[in-house]
Amino acid sequence: MEDQIAISLLKQGDLSGLETLVKRYQAKAVHAAYLITNERTLAEDVVQSVFVKVMERIQQFDEKRKFPPWFFRIVVNDALKAVNKRKRSVSFEELDDTTEKISKWLTDPSPRPNQIVEQKELRENILNAIRSLPPEQRAVVVMHYFLEMSEADMSAKTERPLSTIKWWLRDARKRLKDLIIFDRS
Repeated sequence: MEDQIAISLLKQGDLSGLETLVKRYQAKAVHAAYLITNERTLAEDVVQSVFVKVMERIQQFDEKRKFPPWFFRIVVNDALKAVNKRKRSVSFEELDDTTEKISKWLTDPSPRPNQIVEQKELRENILNAIRSLPPEQRAVVVMHYFLEMSEADMSAKTERPLSTIKWWLRDARKRLKDLIIFDRS
């Protein structure tokens, strides 16, 4: 079922429309929220509450527009709010199931045995570097590289000036470049 049909059903009060949207976007939304919040349970809570918001606010959605940008803007904003509400740094000592899935996306699906150790170290370096970024910078990295949004789209969706988005993204790239340790031997 296409998004437009699911949205029409949901606007008519038919929850099968919401079920379709959940099946289609839940995994990617949890991944996006997780990359911002650095907590799997918090990310899942954020996405669950976003789907409730979608159900409550679906009448406000303009069907002439695409659903994913509207939906993921809510996910990103709510994830940032959740991080700011906690007002503390979140530490990660071990990779959990979700992080492992994200890490696999960053690597070759069929590595040789001697590459497995190198890839694991690289994954850990990349994830640790992303985790060390401030929430706003994590958000723009997620929106740009994970949700494939342009800087102009990020500016419009977050209601921040384009210059701010560019600065956050530039600063995040610089920090990531400095933090990611590559073995050049």
